[in-house]
Amino acid sequence: MSRAVVGVVAGVLLLAGCGSSAPPEPVTVTLYNAQHEDLAQEWVQDFTARTGVRVEMRNGDDSELANQIVAEGAASPADVFITENSPAMSLVSDRGMFAPLEPATLGQVPPEFRSAQGDWAGIAARSTVLVYNRTLLPADQLPRSIMDLAGPEWQGRVGFPPGGADFQAIVSAVAATRGEAATQQWLQGLKNNGRLYQSNTATMRAVNAGEIPAGIIYHYYWSKDRAEAGANSANAELHHFGGQDPGAFVSTSGGGVLRSSDTPAEAQMLVRYLNGPDGQRVLANSTALEYTVNPAVPSNPRLRPIAELGAPPIDPNSLDGPRTVQMMQQAGLL
Repeated sequence: MSRAVVGVVAGVLLLAGCGSSAPPEPVTVTLYNAQHEDLAQEWVQDFTARTGVRVEMRNGDDSELANQIVAEGAASPADVFITENSPAMSLVSDRGMFAPLEPATLGQVPPEFRSAQGDWAGIAARSTVLVYNRTLLPADQLPRSIMDLAGPEWQGRVGFPPGGADFQAIVSAVAATRGEAATQQWLQGLKNNGRLYQSNTATMRAVNAGEIPAGIIYHYYWSKDRAEAGANSANAELHHFGGQDPGAFVSTSGGGVLRSSDTPAEAQMLVRYLNGPDGQRVLANSTALEYTVNPAVPSNPRLRPIAELGAPPIDPNSLDGPRTVQMMQQAGLL
């Protein structure tokens, strides 16, 4: 008798003539990761330990990987895509390339942390803040709105990193809440007033060193530095705008399953894990110091409670990354 497969007993394939079961092939999910690599690695290790599903990570930034997925189309090897900011998720969503997420996954986060189309959901969040040098900028002189930074009184007094996905997401939020005309005027004011830096960290360092009084960043760069030695933040504090100001924007880091995935069940498992209790506890206990988005798991206690941030209500899937880049180019910031 040949060694061909001849039967199935209790769900296990038996081979004639050998009397032993063939071990199942391990399943591997390909993750296009635009989140911080150390955090993503912690997630992946914990997920694999819990499920046995392997994860192959391919790292890049938000727009790079989103555009790569669009270019690859149905032939993309990606099964799951996760980001730092939502405009990259919107780009893939707008092309119809995400599969619907399972209702259980969507239900693990509030509506403000998921696409209204139900094709991707939040896995983490970060808050827009003004980092300021308390010697150069007394607390009673802080701006009431992020929009104020376009005024002439801020000439040469504010820094920001226009080339990064983080700042571009903030600009998208300004456009979503104030409209394109007001955003273009604001960008022009920032161009006139601001000093440009390569990153959030470089902006914070400049504020801390007294090069400029204030800078626009996300909260966790300061929080992480303070949690370590404070070398780049000892002279700096954070100002939260609140009051649903565009400067109180909370950016959603998203996760979605590609419609073309070869392992859809396992890919859905991974996203469900990321915003579920187990994945969110990994986030809360990590050094990333980003906000959790599942209300069942509190964020790291070093952070101001997310309910106190006063973020403006925005559908995260509505943030238009390509249009934001165009507006910034028109203002001479890119």
